Amino acid sequence: MSYVESIPPHDIEAHLAEHDNKSILRFITCGSVDDGKSTLIGRLLYDAKLVFEDQLANLGRVGSPGAANGKEIDLALLLDGLEAEREQGITIDVAYRYFATSKRKFIVADTPGHEEYTRNMVTGASTADLAIILIDSRQGILQQTRRHSYIASLLGIRHVVLAVNKIDLVDFQQQVYEEIVADYMAFAKELGFATIRPIPISARDGDNVISASANTPWYRGAALLEYLETVELDPTDQAKPFRFPVQMVMRPNADFRGYAGQISCGRISVGDAVVVAKTGQRTSVKAIVTYDGELATAGEGEAVTLVLSDEVDASRGNMLVAPGARPFVADQFQAHVIWFDANPMMPGRSYILRTETDSVSATVTTLKHQVNINSFIREAAKSLQMNEVGVCNISTQAPIAFDAYKDNRATGNFIIVDRVTNATVGAGLIDFPLRRADNVHWHALEVNKSARSAMKN
Repeated sequence: MSYVESIPPHDIEAHLAEHDNKSILRFITCGSVDDGKSTLIGRLLYDAKLVFEDQLANLGRVGSPGAANGKEIDLALLLDGLEAEREQGITIDVAYRYFATSKRKFIVADTPGHEEYTRNMVTGASTADLAIILIDSRQGILQQTRRHSYIASLLGIRHVVLAVNKIDLVDFQQQVYEEIVADYMAFAKELGFATIRPIPISARDGDNVISASANTPWYRGAALLEYLETVELDPTDQAKPFRFPVQMVMRPNADFRGYAGQISCGRISVGDAVVVAKTGQRTSVKAIVTYDGELATAGEGEAVTLVLSDEVDASRGNMLVAPGARPFVADQFQAHVIWFDANPMMPGRSYILRTETDSVSATVTTLKHQVNINSFIREAAKSLQMNEVGVCNISTQAPIAFDAYKDNRATGNFIIVDRVTNATVGAGLIDFPLRRADNVHWHALEVNKSARSAMKN
């Protein structure tokens, strides 16, 4: 019987109210190919009785080359839904699953381990709070394990579960487990994770996934699900400065003009002052409109339409922000770039740079160095190959509004798009603006009649 089935009918409303107030944990599974990422999440859902009967029946009909025998269900198929994934027995695309227990709600992204699909892992990690790094007990730490760990750290994930999988295939040896944990801890000490929790598991058989396993009496810690239910995450900082990227200007008639979008961080209330990031125009919030009616206040993650007290120039690509903590507005900045494409990134080539709502032409003016993911040493390079990470200076055709990625993940990231193929060829995390940028905050332009006359001779 599942958790929902055990609730008496007269308690449904109370349950729904309680469910809405549960915290949400967003996490990803990552690591090298065949480390058991999809199988682990399938086992987690299956043992927690969170799989519908028709899904199990469908798995029984479909079958899989990965099943050990004709009767065994391949739990990875709960996540691997593409035909190519089932044929090859690997994960290609990111599979998202939502589930809930009595203590917490979860959104999990099962990401591919193959090096060719690292870009998909970056997509899944971009919104995650925690990463489950899987390691095959027989293989130990591989290069893709290191790459995914480094990218997870780069993308701001601060909590890691080190799942030493397939422990049954090494006869549940404590020594093997401890050697892998020691190697990973030595490697990850430079990555800045807040917590790393190692757990020995067998995703196929369920050891230490839902409950403690009798096969590992030497392990005294919590099982995986218990840890996910209780891990303390960084609290949402409502004190962060208000950021509202404008996605669309709503004007259904002559009497209404609103700016639609999703609040990236902070809070806003009716009457609060706001500033248009790129122009510096100051106004205040006249109304906060939603589909269900008007609100007095709104916070991070809410999709709203803001009606302002004055007519201002704030089209798509601009941002409404707190007057006392404005973002950078610049056309040159430094960023960490993760390259996805088979064709290398070449400094001087023109690309399209897209932020949350903006799109401008951009050029990588300088590749300062490439980061060696095994040693974290900065290495000289003239270009970035696929899946390599580098630190670059980037110039855009027009100024964009942004924060440093470490301060705001939503407004500090961008993607790089090829102008010819329209393919996403890279992703970037902004470090800081460059002083030589044409930044409206650093250049107070005082133009009067005499100054203009002197300038124009």
